[in-house]
Amino acid sequence: MHPMLNIAVRAARTAGNIIARSFESRENLETEIKGENDFVTKVDKEAELAIINKIQQSYPDHSFVGEESGLTQGQSDFKWIIDPLDGTTNFIKGIPHFCVSIALQHKGKLEQAVVFDPLRGELFTASRGAGAQLNGFRIRTSQRKELDGTVLATAFPFKNKAMLAESLEKFSNVYNLCGDIRRSGSAALDMAYVAAGRYDGYWEQGIKPWDVAAGELLVREAGGLVTDFDGGHQHFANEQIVCGNPKVVQAIVKQLK
Repeated sequence: MHPMLNIAVRAARTAGNIIARSFESRENLETEIKGENDFVTKVDKEAELAIINKIQQSYPDHSFVGEESGLTQGQSDFKWIIDPLDGTTNFIKGIPHFCVSIALQHKGKLEQAVVFDPLRGELFTASRGAGAQLNGFRIRTSQRKELDGTVLATAFPFKNKAMLAESLEKFSNVYNLCGDIRRSGSAALDMAYVAAGRYDGYWEQGIKPWDVAAGELLVREAGGLVTDFDGGHQHFANEQIVCGNPKVVQAIVKQLK
């Protein structure tokens, strides 16, 4: 395992322990509202701080972008992109589907990725050029060549319901051609599941870099493709993402257009 990936795994497990312990005593949970249908808990903040502290012990000059803490500018070209608890609403409601997401960029290129499900003990990892793994075993995207029979994942714009009509139209276009669609509440896990071939593809609008950075590298290293809704590579800028194997992505993009 690459040394930087090893540090990311340690950080993810540290955060995962905080989250798992807190999940068992949610009656004492402190919850704040960041925006419309957008929540943050004390656990999110504690987990993010634990991740940053763990990484800074080895790499004190690196930069960090966290969902809760924003940008911490360092002195090197390495930048960590962190979502300490992707699926906060699930966590608050007691739905056991959420994860820790950590990615490392070097000069704008994704180099390392970790998505850790602390309740299932599933650790998804990837290093650029070295493939993607689940608990140490190689994973690959599914080999579906068309939408017929596929199981896909998506999300609805719960933070901006003015976009709902457009979102439902796109959903309908895809749904009419695929086997079924899931909506789980964790973008990072959706993309990890695509990398592992559990889902055949995934799309979402309104994403942020910390939602999908680790998932992007997982999918790419598992043989998949990641684009925006136009099939281009402006997914961070456009806050849109489509992923899966190249054939499935091409078919989804066609329906989204």
